[in-house]
Amino acid sequence: MSSGEPFDDLEAELLALGDLLDVPAPPPADVAAAVRARLEAAPAPGGDAAPVRDGDAAPAPGGDAAPARDGGRRPARRARPARWKVVTAVLIAVVAITAATPQGRAAVVHILRFAGIEIQIGDTPPTPIPTTALMPGEQAVLPADLADHVKFPIKSPAALGDPQSATVADGGRVASMFWAGGIRLDQFDGGLDPIFFKKLGPPWPDYVQIGPYQGWWISGAHPLGYIRREDGTEVPLRQAAPTLIWQQGTMSYRLEGVGSAQEAVRIATSLK
Repeated sequence: MSSGEPFDDLEAELLALGDLLDVPAPPPADVAAAVRARLEAAPAPGGDAAPVRDGDAAPAPGGDAAPARDGGRRPARRARPARWKVVTAVLIAVVAITAATPQGRAAVVHILRFAGIEIQIGDTPPTPIPTTALMPGEQAVLPADLADHVKFPIKSPAALGDPQSATVADGGRVASMFWAGGIRLDQFDGGLDPIFFKKLGPPWPDYVQIGPYQGWWISGAHPLGYIRREDGTEVPLRQAAPTLIWQQGTMSYRLEGVGSAQEAVRIATSLK
């Protein structure tokens, strides 16, 4: 096995990510350096093991030290985080840095895909959606029966108490819970192709941390739509309220209708 094989899949994912990032030519002068600095300064996602220092011998299976090479010194090795964590970290760093420049902002249009949601960002506010529509096949179910209609684990934020109502859509692809005051939580398998799309102008989404998870806070009302699984058709739904989106493992969540990022994060961290 060649030394590069363990990284083949990661390289392919990063190359695919590069296809989504339509950086202007020439790119902003210091974007590459800034992205590198941001990634190097960030802690390893998910609490990965600390790197092995130069000169430390890596233990062999069973606990015995492996024989050292090169005069008793082994090349330093760093614990590699899961591929999705690396790809997410790179995406967040690139978007955050390029968004800080006018040239970068012009490039980051309908290319941010995170947690099963495609965020289409422009320099001007998008046209609001004046009507409302249901998601494909959306139907009401009892909140207690929600888990029976989907193929993924259902979670609910303890901070909000029991939901007043619930729906499932697109053959169990999306589960939604509703509370008083226009608060809703959508949950779905974020490992699939993008399900929702959002159209944004200024202000840009804010990166937030939800415990160990990464997310984006969208502070203003914005058009929300649904992407059909079969043909990729965009179905406009409604004008959405401020929303927090985040991903836990392969599951994705969008919490809508909470007044501030701080309150949304507080509710999101109570998910169980």
